[in-house]
Amino acid sequence: MSVASRILGSACVPRAGERVLAIANFPPSTRLSAAGGRQRKDCFGATPKPARGTRALPRHAFCALATPLMLALAASCFAQADPASEPAVLAVAKVLPAVVNINTERVVRRTVRDPFEDVYAQFFGYNRIRPRQIRQTLQSLGSGFIIDPGGYIVTNQHVVERAADLKIHVTTNDGKTYNAHYIAGDDKTDLAFIKIDAQSAFPFISLDNISPNLLGQTVIVVGNAVGYGSSISRGVLSAVKRNITVDDTEYKDLVQTDAAINPGNSGGPVIDVSGRLVGIASAKMAFTPQGVPTQGLGFAIPAQVVRDSVNRFKKTARIQPTTKTAPVIEETSTSNAEKLFGMQLQNLSQELSDALGYAKERGVLIAAVEPGSPADEAGAERGLVIYRVDKYDVSSVKQVEELLRSVDSGADVEFTVGVIGADGKNRQLANVSLKAR
Repeated sequence: MSVASRILGSACVPRAGERVLAIANFPPSTRLSAAGGRQRKDCFGATPKPARGTRALPRHAFCALATPLMLALAASCFAQADPASEPAVLAVAKVLPAVVNINTERVVRRTVRDPFEDVYAQFFGYNRIRPRQIRQTLQSLGSGFIIDPGGYIVTNQHVVERAADLKIHVTTNDGKTYNAHYIAGDDKTDLAFIKIDAQSAFPFISLDNISPNLLGQTVIVVGNAVGYGSSISRGVLSAVKRNITVDDTEYKDLVQTDAAINPGNSGGPVIDVSGRLVGIASAKMAFTPQGVPTQGLGFAIPAQVVRDSVNRFKKTARIQPTTKTAPVIEETSTSNAEKLFGMQLQNLSQELSDALGYAKERGVLIAAVEPGSPADEAGAERGLVIYRVDKYDVSSVKQVEELLRSVDSGADVEFTVGVIGADGKNRQLANVSLKAR
């Protein structure tokens, strides 16, 4: 059977040797047959004639009409659809301006104990060296999305936890960065509410019309995957009402998807092809509790839970002032030697002098050196002794602190550093100039 026969039906296309007859207004008893190329007479023996005005369609005329029709149908079947009109593309374009990247920064102090301290404690019965403190800046990446023109943002609680100690920076899709402050959060649902400190109106994702969350529907994850903003991954809604445990915390009634969820996606929206919210990307299961590797197991907080939590958070926002002031954190007082040059000093007592084999009652012991500090860059090490600051001999930490009290940032101070043996003869000294930071 030809292509035209399959498209238009065999009744419309003549077989070889047949004639095409137009339908005429014949009496009901009249029958026509074209088999063998002959016409059959009716019951009265007369050959019926077509009604006036009705003509048989020549074969070449039919072909002339059928060919353009077939070409038009084939073109419509095989033509490439415009990618700009794909539902997923339209959905991403709709929500992307409201998706933000969240960068948090927190400075912490950590106390580091030196193994030599245990030796001192063993010999002298107590710890004579102050534990060394270092500062570290902890950063985390996450995503979120604006749910209100005023700049209110929903994200995961674990992205902005302990936000009172954090600096929160939010980068919108147009590349602008804003400061944000923490309003409220819920550890049980792993949701948090923050706000951009700006007066302009922002694009947002509405929570009034959320996705029905049907199994098998297409879902799209939008966010800051491994630091790459505006990343998209696509999959299906694999399951609902999943309960999982992450770091001893149990999460209930999550939706499951096989769309890729990577570090940095946390807090970002999961949407359907209409741009409606399915949920908030929250976790990815890389291994089962038994250690078996997995694939395609990502979880999101359902949109209904997000909407209910936002309603509670908005009540908190109305109670709080416009900006939230972070509490003042008291810090341990820092000596001038440590603040300016990164050295922790200790009096060189008789017991330490005997244990280390140093000259007694001379100099001040360097107990610790901060990595990257001026002292560290100049080669000062723990265990060396400072014998002179500029032109003044020193034998106590108090003396050093008094001499450094008037030193400003950027000033150069000369130290005489080294070791003088107990017999006073074994000397290894060097003059070191340090620039105060």
